[in-house]
Amino acid sequence: MELTTVWFALIAVLWMGYFALEGFDFGVGMLLPVLAKNDTERRVLINTIGPVWDGNEVWLLVAGGATFAAFPEWYATLFSGFYLPLLIILVALIVRGVAFEYRGKRDDDRWRRRWDRCIFAGSLLPAILWGVAFGNIVRGVRLDAHHEYVGTFFDLLNPYAIVGGLTTLTLFVLHGAVFLALKTAGDMRQRAGVLAARLAPAAIVVAGAFLAWTAVTHRDAIGLVFFVAAAFCLGSAAMATRLRREGWAFLATGATLVLAVFGLFVTLFPDVMPSTIAAGNSLTVHNASSTPYTLKVMTWVAVFFTPLVLLYQGWTYWVFRKRLSVENIPA
Repeated sequence: MELTTVWFALIAVLWMGYFALEGFDFGVGMLLPVLAKNDTERRVLINTIGPVWDGNEVWLLVAGGATFAAFPEWYATLFSGFYLPLLIILVALIVRGVAFEYRGKRDDDRWRRRWDRCIFAGSLLPAILWGVAFGNIVRGVRLDAHHEYVGTFFDLLNPYAIVGGLTTLTLFVLHGAVFLALKTAGDMRQRAGVLAARLAPAAIVVAGAFLAWTAVTHRDAIGLVFFVAAAFCLGSAAMATRLRREGWAFLATGATLVLAVFGLFVTLFPDVMPSTIAAGNSLTVHNASSTPYTLKVMTWVAVFFTPLVLLYQGWTYWVFRKRLSVENIPA
């Protein structure tokens, strides 16, 4: 197998990990004003992701760095063509991170409410825009013969990409609700479970429409297998939420995101950014990649460091595995 294919697959794995892990972070942030009735309950919700949210964002940083090193032309075209939406995502993530750290610095209700709004907005915007971005990457964008994006910002707001944005939004909210049902106790656990059961049908409709649209448009048999598996996992998640099997529901929503993202990458291959102007203008794993020597060095680095990162992050989740309730929050 060529190293270009290997690194395309590794980048897909990094995005799968990011969506599955950061997805429930975004969901918790968006549910902050919905599930919590007072500041103590908001602190419970924030504390469920407090030890892990910044570690989950490492998957995004590594995915961006790997794309820059393995496929520099893809990185350059993506970040120049999608400059405004990616800038909005970056600012939202920065504001969200600052809000987590600053909301408790003053004993003032108005101060905390302002930062809670920042957490909500900083979770909502990336949840939508990541789906819009991936929708455009899979659909294709206006690339000229020099592999430069010649469209406008509004070209990115096409119907397919918007449905993609709604898909990530609904899946992340559902994933977050299931995570809260798994990580909290008492009344909060009950409310999160009820909300997850109500959100599941909407997620099935929106995500099903997006995956079906993708399958019909691209007609990729292998991608279709992953989409069907993702749909099965999403249906299983809906059933598990009604049965109050939070652990199985969380595994199912996580598997839904993993399978859907991998299906999109399979459908995209061997392109990394198709052109809607002419097929010859498309960026592929071959014309967008670094030199073979660069990919070889990166492969050895990944072989050595990736297991260490996975072990550390797995240990973090194990240490902070217990449920939280209002009784665990000090005055």
